[in-house]
Amino acid sequence: MKFKSKALLAVLFCTMASVSAFAQKFEELAQTPPMGWNSWNTFQTKIDEPLLKGMVDTYLTSGMKDAGYTYFVLDDGWMTMERDKDGNLVADPQKFPNGMKAFADYVHSKGLKFGIYNCAGTKTCAGYPGTRGYEYQDARLYASWGVDYLKFDWCNTEGINAKEAYATMAKAIRAAGRPMIFSLCEWGQHQPWKWAAKDGQLWRSTGDIGNAFEETVAKDGWKPLSVLNILDRQDSIRQYAGPGHWNDPDMLEVGNGMKYNEDKAHFSLWCMLAAPLMAGNDLRKMSEQTTAILTNKELIAIDQDALGVECFKYYSFDGIEIFVKPLANNELAICFLNRSNRPQNVNFDWKAHIISDAITKTNIDFNQATYKLHDIWAKKDIGTTDKLFKQTIGADDVVVLRLTK
Repeated sequence: MKFKSKALLAVLFCTMASVSAFAQKFEELAQTPPMGWNSWNTFQTKIDEPLLKGMVDTYLTSGMKDAGYTYFVLDDGWMTMERDKDGNLVADPQKFPNGMKAFADYVHSKGLKFGIYNCAGTKTCAGYPGTRGYEYQDARLYASWGVDYLKFDWCNTEGINAKEAYATMAKAIRAAGRPMIFSLCEWGQHQPWKWAAKDGQLWRSTGDIGNAFEETVAKDGWKPLSVLNILDRQDSIRQYAGPGHWNDPDMLEVGNGMKYNEDKAHFSLWCMLAAPLMAGNDLRKMSEQTTAILTNKELIAIDQDALGVECFKYYSFDGIEIFVKPLANNELAICFLNRSNRPQNVNFDWKAHIISDAITKTNIDFNQATYKLHDIWAKKDIGTTDKLFKQTIGADDVVVLRLTK
């Protein structure tokens, strides 16, 4: 009997251990913030196969892929309004006459990864079938299509526990056996930064972004957040982000109607935040300025830095804010943001400041070490920290410097 008891305990222990391991996400994914394109900001649910194939083709010719963008993600509106008789989701045959597997194969044939959307609730935000109660079935379907990335929203979730819902979907993805990034789009309502790292590779830290830098306009009783609204919510949660688990301040609005300086500042700040970079513009209609912003490889390198930490607000006075992002190899990225409505003169004495960050144990005294300054947007070296940094920064604009010893 003792032998049987010990054997039974051993089996139970192994089962529990395997369940624990089974519940884990695919740890090797998103060691740097994911980069890609998402259909929602420009097209909402008005998507179809010809349009999207054209977008995939432009992804390559525009330089986006060469700059590091990898994922092509379909948002809401890709499916029919009802599941089939077996409970499976169905790609809308009007929009995708060849089916979703064929479209995923097309994306993969171009060297990109394929992403798709659903929701933790009973319906998606646009009213299509949600995943609640179908988690394992949907995950198996996505795996059969070759999905590499799942964005999982939070509409129509009355009475549903967020932690439970996202943990269940994470387990379903793991059980399906295909590594895919799991993006928790829970809007930060239940502080996912405190619990979601075991489930997914990124989680939304706020509500939806709108196409505005300072303040958005309400529409149909709902008001999205602006770039600055979202920026102000990030500093307190930076300690929760890192390789394989990122705070997500939502998709990019670059190229969707803001002014050039606002687009430039928006992109710079998201790179400083080590944010996932999901473009949301019409790639077929990009201006040279928009292309130059989204494909700025020096700034993307700051976003993708191997140390994997978010910036922190170091200084704030009279509309000028200074953000510091520790980088690998004891380097720094520093962003000067002018969020006032007038040009501002900056005179920054490096030797009067010590940069300290408890998270990365960074401690830099410019009296003890000299750094070279490289202006990312001007694409030139501009001296060292031995001299004052002097520059006029326009309203709602930035200067981003990379500091190397």
